[in-house]
Amino acid sequence: MKVLLVFAHPEPRSLNGALRDVALKELEAQGHEVRVSDLYAQGWKSEVDRADFPLLAPDARLVPVAASKKAFEAEALTEDVKAEIEKLLWADVLILQFPLWWFSMPAILKGWVDRVFAYGFAYGVGEHSDKRWGDRYGEGKLAGKRAMLIVTAGGWEEHYSARGVNGPIDDLLFPINHGVLYYPGYDVLPPFVAYRVDRFDEAAFEPLAERLRERMRRLGSTPPIPYRQQNGGDYLIPSMQLRPGLGEAGATGFALHLNDAREAFRQAGE
Repeated sequence: MKVLLVFAHPEPRSLNGALRDVALKELEAQGHEVRVSDLYAQGWKSEVDRADFPLLAPDARLVPVAASKKAFEAEALTEDVKAEIEKLLWADVLILQFPLWWFSMPAILKGWVDRVFAYGFAYGVGEHSDKRWGDRYGEGKLAGKRAMLIVTAGGWEEHYSARGVNGPIDDLLFPINHGVLYYPGYDVLPPFVAYRVDRFDEAAFEPLAERLRERMRRLGSTPPIPYRQQNGGDYLIPSMQLRPGLGEAGATGFALHLNDAREAFRQAGE
């Protein structure tokens, strides 16, 4: 397979950097072709601004969605964005690797998503009617590809459990897994999460590294998170509300958007 790993940590000698090297070495050992986008090393520009849209007239008001659509259709996006889109089209698998900062991804990675996931490429795709609401959430230009997260967190695993004070890690990562990756069509694999990383020593590293190697070995066979497809019949269109009677009794929030095979998904990620 062809694998793109987008790396978002400012220190190459960090635990993140060591885990990246473990993942890359294992992927190459398995015969995969790998590319890396090291955002800090590339000096990635994270903010969306007028410089992203060369076709925009100097006196025109910047409406990012409209400007993105026009630039994508005219093949006039900036060269750094075009290069990342080409990588996404090339790759069978996308891996986003980052430290969990303030319950989300670092700003540089969010800026990569903001700029690279252009209108007409990652969103604004497909017909909108009373039967379909665009090609998204399980459909889209990246459908048929796989994606996953490699995440490090300073807190204890218990802090990110169902009753933990930080909230369940699956809920915290839902906006990325479902809203960023599943939205344009990726089959999203369970995330790889390392906890208490600020207190790691060499003795703790090798078991973690071996767990990551095993996930890389199963990159092509791990079942994806069973999100419901938007246009698969579970949602009323155009209200996009889940049909009455679907979902486990008493389920609310993000859990509603998982099929009843949730337990199988959890076991697959262990």
